[in-house]
Amino acid sequence: MFDISDRIEPLELSDVFYRLEELLEQDQFELIFPEYKHKHEFQKQQDISLVYLMNDAVESFLVFHNATMTGEYQKEYEGEILAVLDKKEEQYVLVVHQGDSVVTLFFDTLLQKNNLYNYGDVGHFWVKGYEYLRVLEYRLAILRDKCDYLDESCSTPEERKLASLVEFPPLNYCCYPAVPEKYIVPRENPWQPSEKAINLMLEIAKEADDKTFIRLLSYYKKNSSTMMSRWIAYMLHRKNHIKIVSILTKRLQKAASIYPNRSFGTKNDIKIQKILQKAEKRKQELKEAGIKADIIREEPFVEAKDSVQYKIYIMKWKAQHGNYHTKIEEITI
Repeated sequence: MFDISDRIEPLELSDVFYRLEELLEQDQFELIFPEYKHKHEFQKQQDISLVYLMNDAVESFLVFHNATMTGEYQKEYEGEILAVLDKKEEQYVLVVHQGDSVVTLFFDTLLQKNNLYNYGDVGHFWVKGYEYLRVLEYRLAILRDKCDYLDESCSTPEERKLASLVEFPPLNYCCYPAVPEKYIVPRENPWQPSEKAINLMLEIAKEADDKTFIRLLSYYKKNSSTMMSRWIAYMLHRKNHIKIVSILTKRLQKAASIYPNRSFGTKNDIKIQKILQKAEKRKQELKEAGIKADIIREEPFVEAKDSVQYKIYIMKWKAQHGNYHTKIEEITI
């Protein structure tokens, strides 16, 4: 139950409040307090953050500015949330019921803070097989989330163009999921390709001068059946069409390269740099042996603490029976 949407329009509130409503409708209420604050200081004015979107491309928070909090916040609570928003004089009041617990936030205004990161060389390998295609699916999925949930100013025209490939079934989670099914957030009609996505793939196929794939995509425009989607997905890991994957990967990496890598604190950043140097050395060794390899970062979805489980992989490419396969090698120090 909510009494927020009815209050936003009469109070002439900004779009950030609609995002608050969106979170609460999904029973999401994860607060983050300043690290230097202790529980007994919660009633002092401070900025309290609410997690809005967290992935390898972005950390986005809704910020209750100059807030005080009363009641007992249940960090581990999972269940239905009842929320009521009101305004008293110059302050907003948000009352949130977490089961039997009640949390009340008094704040001056609601802001949004977005930290954007380089996602061009990140990936997760929770599903084995054809990792280089699952890497693409993962990067496109987190890019699309960024484009869908954040303001247009948080992405470039090229990123928004590339994000359309989430609507290309041969490359989305229908055929190459990067995570197990239980972690997948279903999209409406995932097997239905969009014209924009097919046109972008045609553009890339023409750049690769892949005439066979151009014909396939032209036919796919007219017959976008599940069987045809699976066939094109199979063709994407054929050696004859690997140039298409290469061009798409490079475009995505270039689009993401304008953002910084996430920092996990000085101590962790030094450790990560040492692992990256070792990975670069290993990549060069493989190159001299005639083996194509890429460096992949797997970052944790946590704030930097004393120690962070940060992993670096080498993804080795191998052509076999006309198909491309990949093997993952973890780099440690």
